[in-house]
Amino acid sequence: MILMVLVESGLVKEATAHPCGRTFLSALIELVPCTLSVVPFSTLSPNEPCCTAIKTLGQPCLCVIANGPSIPGVDHTLALQLPGKCSANFPPCN
Repeated sequence: MILMVLVESGLVKEATAHPCGRTFLSALIELVPCTLSVVPFSTLSPNEPCCTAIKTLGQPCLCVIANGPSIPGVDHTLALQLPGKCSANFPPCN
C-alpha cells in the first residue's frame, strides 16, 4: 500500500541511478519487510527479513533513502533507527 501511494503521489522518479547502484524505488521495494516497524507509533522490532534487507542494501543506499523525500506512512525517526536495531552499525548519513 505504501508503495502504491509513493507511485501515485509522484514521489518515485523512474530510473534515476544512485550511489548504491539502485533506483530509489528499487531500494524502497527491498525494504518492504520493514514496513510494520516504521509506521507511525510502531513498537514492533524489525524482523529478520527486514534486517537482512538493511544489511544487504548497506549504508550508502540507506542514506539515499534517508536523505530523499519524506514517505507517507513512514516515521522518519523510526526508519533511521533500523540499522542500529538490526545490529548493522553503519556510520550516520551525512
